[in-house]
Amino acid sequence: MVRLVLGGAHKTLAPSRQLTLEIAPAPRFGREDFFVSDSNEKAYAMIELWPDWPDKALVILGPAGAGKSHLGAIWAAKAKARALYAAELARADIDALAAAGPLLVEDLEAIGAAETHLFHLVNLLRERGVALALTARKPPDAWGLQIPDLLSRLRLAPCVEIGTPDDALMRAVLVKHFVDRQLVVDPGAVEYAALRLDRSLNAARSFVDALDREALSRQRPITRAMVADVLRDLSSAEDAPRLVGEEDR
Repeated sequence: MVRLVLGGAHKTLAPSRQLTLEIAPAPRFGREDFFVSDSNEKAYAMIELWPDWPDKALVILGPAGAGKSHLGAIWAAKAKARALYAAELARADIDALAAAGPLLVEDLEAIGAAETHLFHLVNLLRERGVALALTARKPPDAWGLQIPDLLSRLRLAPCVEIGTPDDALMRAVLVKHFVDRQLVVDPGAVEYAALRLDRSLNAARSFVDALDREALSRQRPITRAMVADVLRDLSSAEDAPRLVGEEDR
């Protein structure tokens, strides 16, 4: 079961005979777009706990396409934080960043030459008691950091982890994308796709994009057969989201 967060309330998604919801597309990383499931519930709870975090820093972990950037954006909106990618720190005015208030830094595996800048930033934020959220796929020990003191400081920060999207979350995200496009899709076709797509929110979005284009091209309603055709086409493309069970490339 998955709940859609709408203004702080969790709403349960109930199956229907036909999906013909007509609403305007919501902001991509809006709080109202975040679906809470078993795979991300603990991480979402920590974001909701703000500003009463156990520490001023937080590391949000998760595989690609799991929703960690979305969760980070929800926190940034709540904390009125600035956001940037780790690699951008090499060109940033670190003193000005630290003075500007809460900060979200994404994609820490790509810190590279900006590691010294991150070290300076972490120290300044800690001295001033300013909040810092970081997103990454793996814990700090896997970022290839060369500054021992920086690694020690980051190890002290609490970590919350978003798991690979489960079946319920995949269904909910697919439904949301169909709703955004005002597409009529039978729930059976949604279920068929949810069980076969790679467990990635990016894969869900790419699939719905492709299905929408296919339906427009054929000028036909979306059917399970069309869903199967699109899944097959995507799985054979080099840059397509992988189907469950397909080997990593």
